[in-house]
Amino acid sequence: MERKIQFGINDGKAFFAHEMSINFSPMQFILDFKSITPRVDPRNKEGEVISLEHNVVLVDPYHAKNIHELLGKVIEDYEKKFGQIKKPKQIEAHEKNMKKELEKKEPKTTAPSYLG
Repeated sequence: MERKIQFGINDGKAFFAHEMSINFSPMQFILDFKSITPRVDPRNKEGEVISLEHNVVLVDPYHAKNIHELLGKVIEDYEKKFGQIKKPKQIEAHEKNMKKELEKKEPKTTAPSYLG
């Protein structure tokens, strides 16, 4: 007798991550994907609202290592086909400007070194 099985597939919603953090415990890796979106509402007198959404993926260490290997292979294949992935010039310029701004705000004194 042939047994038929039907699968229900929930595709979930698409999610664009602007940032990601990775942490771990002895039993799992925690991949925290973040989307940060400014929301402007002219009725809001308090100013701009930032919307932060998280999608967290938990995997065991074995699967985390498989993800690492697969991502490395896919990036290698991508770069063979399209060229080396480089940081966009806009991000480099922004980081340079942010560094200058921080240098202006930081006091010019140095803290003593306690590490020898």
